[in-house]
Amino acid sequence: MSQVTILDVSLRDGSHAVRHAFTEAQVRAAAKGLNAAGVRYFEVSHGDGLGGSSLQYGLSATDELKLIEAAASECTNSDVSVLLIPGIGTKQDLQNAVTAGAKMVRVATHVTEADVAAQHIQLGRELGLKTVGFLMMAHMAPVEKVVEQAKLFESYGAEVVYVTDSAGAMLPQDVTVRVEALRDALTCDIGFHAHNNLSMAMANTVAAVQAGATFIDGSMRALGAGAGNTQTEVMVSVLEKYGYATGIDLYKLLDVATDVIAPIMQQPQEITAGSLVLGHAGVYSSFLLHAQKAAQQFGVDERDILMTLGNMKAVGGQEDLIYEVAQQLQRA
Repeated sequence: MSQVTILDVSLRDGSHAVRHAFTEAQVRAAAKGLNAAGVRYFEVSHGDGLGGSSLQYGLSATDELKLIEAAASECTNSDVSVLLIPGIGTKQDLQNAVTAGAKMVRVATHVTEADVAAQHIQLGRELGLKTVGFLMMAHMAPVEKVVEQAKLFESYGAEVVYVTDSAGAMLPQDVTVRVEALRDALTCDIGFHAHNNLSMAMANTVAAVQAGATFIDGSMRALGAGAGNTQTEVMVSVLEKYGYATGIDLYKLLDVATDVIAPIMQQPQEITAGSLVLGHAGVYSSFLLHAQKAAQQFGVDERDILMTLGNMKAVGGQEDLIYEVAQQLQRA
């Protein structure tokens, strides 16, 4: 039976969905449940990674270092991961996260910009962390470019390289061709991160595993940006039915999803008009709430904002464009 490592992102990607308002008590309870269920890694930080708490990306209700420390204190089987986007998070932020208890770092860049991550990948290895390269918006580059950038991550010391469908824009064949290409080109492990904006997250996850990915992301109750991620508890069940070993106790995972995560959610995760357009236009999933806010402020349709951003090929880090586009649509 092939082994798949599940990484739960409810306490990081889910931060977008709850407007970065996690409390220490909520994080501690979720961490305790994930640890008991045998989830090997789970991620804790602002939705946009270390240092993301800002006016541009959204202010955190609780200092993320306190959340990391609370989560790490509950871990006996699991390890805490953090996300770091160079230009948002710094090397000092990573060192502080390690002091708080982080054991893994995932250094995330746009799919064509892996070269900005060399120093952060190298620092992760020096600090003794499980160190991962995270190629965001992977639908925006041809396969050859994805392979080129993945090779850069591996050359810097990444132990895992992720194909990341940040917009939830991929179809299973898009996932398969990218994962297979990385599997053929790299010696490190391959990971996959999905969003469900086109209702493809589970199908894409299965495609990734069948193509050779061994690290897979999910979030409990699908709590995440846009329409959310592959639902962790469902994914565990599906992968085990396919014959893959996850090492996770499904009943205990269901308990934490039901008793801890569900009460935190401001609304059930579903594919709304806005999240569907995210996937259709290929727009970064965390843009959804910003687009909704801008649409209300300027009296325009959030779908028009997102479609315009898609045509502009906007990427993460360009949140200021959302409000510019909304203002331009109002004038038009």
